[in-house]
This record gives sequence, C-alpha cells and structure tokens, in this order.
Amino acid sequence: MSTVLSINQVDQSSNGLKVLQIATVKHIIDCDANPYVPNGWKSESHRKHGMFNWNQKKIHLYLPANRKLGKCIEGKKLQKEVENQPIVNANVLDYLLVHPELIPESWKGEVIFFWATIYRDSFGRLCVRCLYWNGNSWRWIYHWIDDDLRSSVPAAIFAK
Repeated sequence: MSTVLSINQVDQSSNGLKVLQIATVKHIIDCDANPYVPNGWKSESHRKHGMFNWNQKKIHLYLPANRKLGKCIEGKKLQKEVENQPIVNANVLDYLLVHPELIPESWKGEVIFFWATIYRDSFGRLCVRCLYWNGNSWRWIYHWIDDDLRSSVPAAIFAK
C-alpha cells in the first residue's frame, strides 16, 4: 500500500488522558521530474509518467517472452522488447532507495531494470540503471545496453 499510519503521542489532555495524533503518509513519486544523473553521465532519454502514488500492486516485474534460464539476450533486443511496455523510470528506483521499506521482499534476488530512463555513461556507452539487493541493503548498479544480458532479468513496469 502507499499509505502508512503513524501514531504519535502529542500531549496530555486536562483530564490526564494522553492525546494521540494519527498521521497518514502517502508516498507520491514525481515521475515527471528530471532523473538523478550520476557524475559524468548524461540522461539520454527519460519517459515521464506524471505523479505516481506508490502502491507495490501497481508495479509488476516483466520478463522477456523468450526467457530461458542461463541464456543471454542482446541488451538492445531486450530494450526493444520492453519499449512498448509501460516501463518505469529511474525516479521510482531512486525513491525506493530512499524508502527501502517500500520494496517488496519478493524482489530480493532480482536485478530489476528501470528501462524508461536511459543514460550515457562517462565512456559514452548507453546504459540502464537497476535495483538489486546486495545481501545487506538495496543498491543500484547499471548495465551497458550494448552488452548481452541474462534473459531472466525483469523490467519494472506499471500494471495495466
């Protein structure tokens, strides 16, 4: 869910009872904002999605149709396959890194690609950033699009 209830003790009332304040926290991600760009990199393309009210049920992990365990697929072919999907941009990746409590437990063990933001790294190579669990915490890494990728790597997409 995108809503978290927070209960805080505020004060004591005149009759000695404690007064509690309940606050609702919504996680709204601005997917229209310019993406974070690592030092020396450039944003090559960034598909905007408007304001996204986080709800893990609205994000799916999409796998290539020709998924075969242990097999590789050319990064450009994989990019072509996902481009017509409602792919998620790197603004969501960066928001999740700040709020790791929102990341579904089921994503551990995956390297999740955020294909709606493509970068050009400091060497001039096109790449995409990914979210992964390193055993202790959530981190991002990147993969060059010109390289072969495991065909079992999922892309984050918005639920239709």
